[in-house]
Amino acid sequence: MSLSYTKSIGASISLRSSAGSRCLVSRRFACSTPCSRPWTAVRRISATARLYADAKLHLSALDSKWQQRWAALPASAHQSADAAKGQYVLPMFPYPSGHLHLGHLRVYTIADVVARFHSLQGSNVLLPMGWDAFGLPAENAAIERGIDPATWTRANIAKMKEQLGLMNGSWNWSCELATCDPAFYKHTQKIFLLLQEQGLAYQAEAEVNYDPVDKTVLANEQVDANGCSWRSGAKVEKKKLKQWFLRISEFRESLLQDLEVLAENDAWPERVLAMQKNWLGKSTGATIKFPILAFNHDMHAAIEVFTSRPDTLFGVQYLALASTHPVVAKLAERDPELQAFLDTLPGLPADSKLGYMLPHIRAVNPLAYLEETPEATKKSIPVYVAPYVIGDYGEGAVMGVPGHDVRDHAFWKTHHYDEPVRFVLAASEDESTTALQNDPFVDHGIMTEHSGLYQGKSSKETGEMLVAMLEQAGLAQPVEKWRLRDWLVSRQRYWGTPIPIVHCDSCGAVPVPVEQLPVLLPEVDEHWAGKRTGNPLETLDEWVKTPCPKCGGPAKRDTDTMDTFVDSSWYYMRFVDAHNEKAPFSTEKTKLLPVDLYIGGIEHAILHLLYARFIYKFLMTSSLVPENGEAKDKTFEPFQRLITQGMVHGRTYVDPSTGRFLKPDEVDLTDPSSPKVVATGETATVTYEKMSKSKHNGVDPTGVIAQHGADATRAHMLFQAPVSEILDWDGDKIVGVTRWLGRVHEMVQKLGPASADADFPTPKTYFGDKAGRLGSMSAEELAQWDADVAVWRDVQQTIASVRASYEKVYALNTVVSDLMILANTFQEKAGVLSEGIHREAVSALLRMMAPITPAFSEECWSVLGLQADDEGGSMFAGQGKVAFPVVDGTLEMGALQPRKQTCAVQVNGKLKVVVDIPKPSGLVGDGLRDWIVGEILQTDEGRSRLINGTFDVTRAKKVIVIRDGKLVNFVL
Repeated sequence: MSLSYTKSIGASISLRSSAGSRCLVSRRFACSTPCSRPWTAVRRISATARLYADAKLHLSALDSKWQQRWAALPASAHQSADAAKGQYVLPMFPYPSGHLHLGHLRVYTIADVVARFHSLQGSNVLLPMGWDAFGLPAENAAIERGIDPATWTRANIAKMKEQLGLMNGSWNWSCELATCDPAFYKHTQKIFLLLQEQGLAYQAEAEVNYDPVDKTVLANEQVDANGCSWRSGAKVEKKKLKQWFLRISEFRESLLQDLEVLAENDAWPERVLAMQKNWLGKSTGATIKFPILAFNHDMHAAIEVFTSRPDTLFGVQYLALASTHPVVAKLAERDPELQAFLDTLPGLPADSKLGYMLPHIRAVNPLAYLEETPEATKKSIPVYVAPYVIGDYGEGAVMGVPGHDVRDHAFWKTHHYDEPVRFVLAASEDESTTALQNDPFVDHGIMTEHSGLYQGKSSKETGEMLVAMLEQAGLAQPVEKWRLRDWLVSRQRYWGTPIPIVHCDSCGAVPVPVEQLPVLLPEVDEHWAGKRTGNPLETLDEWVKTPCPKCGGPAKRDTDTMDTFVDSSWYYMRFVDAHNEKAPFSTEKTKLLPVDLYIGGIEHAILHLLYARFIYKFLMTSSLVPENGEAKDKTFEPFQRLITQGMVHGRTYVDPSTGRFLKPDEVDLTDPSSPKVVATGETATVTYEKMSKSKHNGVDPTGVIAQHGADATRAHMLFQAPVSEILDWDGDKIVGVTRWLGRVHEMVQKLGPASADADFPTPKTYFGDKAGRLGSMSAEELAQWDADVAVWRDVQQTIASVRASYEKVYALNTVVSDLMILANTFQEKAGVLSEGIHREAVSALLRMMAPITPAFSEECWSVLGLQADDEGGSMFAGQGKVAFPVVDGTLEMGALQPRKQTCAVQVNGKLKVVVDIPKPSGLVGDGLRDWIVGEILQTDEGRSRLINGTFDVTRAKKVIVIRDGKLVNFVL
């Protein structure tokens, strides 16, 4: 074996010259010692390796073998957060619910595959794992079971960690963390105090969202569009409470502007960026004062309304107020009917068109005071209370413009179906009076005749003029509004990070000194044993009562705990310095940040990602990283690239008669293509839906792995759908992957270890040397040359394609399909290929497969003798580490252009046979035709299929040659 061959396959072996000197060939396929002559490789093949040819493929057994091998590798062989920054790959850490589901399996497979790919490219990769361990599910489970949530959580972590170990993942467990560990939440408390020190954590009384089931307040982001809790699903109530907030609004400009950075090169999905932008909700417009006509009521002189479309002011036909507006609150004191309506609002959907017209007041359009204003605009307008108006956005009031807002149009038609809608602008001047005025026109355009003197002007220009004019009269003010509100973080529950604040009657809210952190959660076993609800911290006097850190007088601890999203807003920063006792992380370790690739579900597009971006921006400019100083102009984003994987749906069986979801034992799958309802014999309806217990369509990934092996499960998981799309899990089709692995394994077994005296140059050298002898080769040698060229061209093209797909991530499904096709090519050419090219090709295939099927690839690598069993090495670590294949430039070699071309042969326009013939050289016209016919009939397939009892193409009336012989049609 020559040095060049050893370089290409990556075996770390001792090489000896005839003179006895040694050099070590690097696993990175480069030799540091110049070599001018071939060297002979001395391989150490264990007895076990020699028996591989008789072994059968048992994927589950391979998992166990290589999991043990990887676990036994020395710590120095693994990637580490201590090394220079390479690639930081991170899947969103799991909540320890006690079991992995297929959604977990998908995201962690993607993360591990990408991490292994970067590792094989020479990067130092950090792939950590931890546990989002605080939260309501654990507390609710503790109440239900009568046990401490810490006990329940620790047991679940142990179980899920064991399950993760079955996935053939390459997690760096040295960085493992759990947010419920005092060693972690000590630093969460430090971060809270840093925020408070900077005025970014504050306590205020405000109307908050209260979940009556989970008995805690919720941030705005945790309430859905229907006014329900994100977790319990309960209808949220509004309460006035004093709570802790984080001033995320201070960072709103950078949170918005830096989305442009995240949009570059499609680093973040467009959909996520849009959701973030919409939630931040920056609007530029004006507050407009509408004077009030009040009848026998002491009322505000005017109602202020925020609008981003002052150009539609001529079209205002009503005002709508939120239920919490001061005007509404005052009128409700004397109007029982209004109060009764307000009491019904919590049960109405957010898009309800119901409304209550306030009987004692009307509003006046501020433009009514202008003499040139059309009479219709001068009339007073009704004022409604409407559920679609949000109390904490703008001024809690909106101006209803039915002609130019879809929601206002629907509301107006519900309450004034017989009154005309006023259109004050149109798409063009021609349409101002002739357009069919049915649907609202919501774009900017040209002012119509209903706009008085402004008719024919641009609506944008008109809006600016109106605001300027009303501003001089004290009736308008240009303003900027945001939907984003400060983040409410206090929760009235036990299982969370205690808020490190002491309340003193003399000193107020006093931070707990840093040296006294962590403020530990006290043990309350009696509370759990009694299955009691509520927050036990509120009644635990011995914990609550404490001296004031400032004056030493009697004081009380804050009994609220932090929202668990505070934990997840910074955990990724802790992974890089997980054992730092003094600080959340050191300045030095921030060089490993940000996360290069973050992987998780689209369901976290607003809450988690928005909070994480905010906290990262704060921490990177805090005293923890003094070198950043006042780097206000620098962009700090925690996740350079975001991959959002689709959900996994399970096969669901439904009784067509009742619509009831069927349990597995209620379906007869004797004929899988036609499942029957056991009770009735009817054909069950089959759909794919989100997995849930109620639909009986959940799949245990541990069971799938036990049956098929982790590698086949991983490959099947990736192969079924592109990363971003919903995956309809079909476990029956996994056999296609196992057959593919079986074919590769059989091929590897037949090859076995190379002989000790094997001497093969690099493929590029091999082809270059043989190209000069093409003219003197025998037919058998030419056949081998053609096979070698065809296979190596496919290898090179596949390397380029697969590398690009690994880097894109979203196209991982095509990696599997490309490698399947390549393996089939090897199988087709196996009997003709030269051994050297065959080994080189299989080596490249295994290294491309390795990120997806690590244990299988390790085993095949050993079978080929490229990693001796008794060395205890690995393709992924230590001295045995290999490199991902790269294109070698052979595709550009003229000699490697295919010597033959595929020719499709038709008879009377119908395809009869496809044959490989030499490429024509310099022939045209009749000469080309006659030559190609001769070459076709020289092939075995051509003679047997084209000269037989049915027809004889030698008697064809006409022969049509298309595209230099790639298609030939014989007309008989």
